Amino acid sequence: MAVRRPVRTAADNGSPKAGSDRRAELLAIAASLFAARGYRQTTVRDIADEAGILSGSLYHHFASKEEMLDEILRDFLGRLLERFTAIEKAEPDPRRVLDQLVQHSFAVIHETPEAVALYQNESGALTGRPRFAYVEQWGRRIERIWLRALTAGQQSGAFRADVDARLTYRFIRDTVWCSVRWYRPRGRFRHEAVSEQYLRILYGGLVTE
Repeated sequence: MAVRRPVRTAADNGSPKAGSDRRAELLAIAASLFAARGYRQTTVRDIADEAGILSGSLYHHFASKEEMLDEILRDFLGRLLERFTAIEKAEPDPRRVLDQLVQHSFAVIHETPEAVALYQNESGALTGRPRFAYVEQWGRRIERIWLRALTAGQQSGAFRADVDARLTYRFIRDTVWCSVRWYRPRGRFRHEAVSEQYLRILYGGLVTE
């Protein structure tokens, strides 16, 4: 269940920073509710109630619930693509690229689990909607970064050549991102330890030789 966060009304403070802060607070509440209940099942009134404001007050900040979803996904995917691109450009070793892609993915799950869960749950339903065309486009760009790392690793001899790179990517993608369903930021293992364990299993397997 989402935690109620107090949000001041527009009359409390008219400064641009205050307005920006309120938008961020409202987006955080919306992301939490969308992830927990589903986008379609969450109403504007649900978001306003959780924020402690009237439904009409929400429209001072956002034109619609769809606009909120758009901002959440655009920010999440934009930051993810930017960081993955920077990792690929900065690191020539494909194994180190893969290490850092995995490590950053678990860090993102730790820092913004609601946005990750929302993307996992809703991205498929957004296919074909012009406003959300970037979701599929940026997703494909992210996929190509991972595939280039895997392919380069195979070509260099760092990774096995007898496995399909695209299938390997799908295994990694689903096992990493679906961990948002069970990972707990205050749990026994921090995200750094989870990524270390994951990479150990990915590279070494379970069977002792």
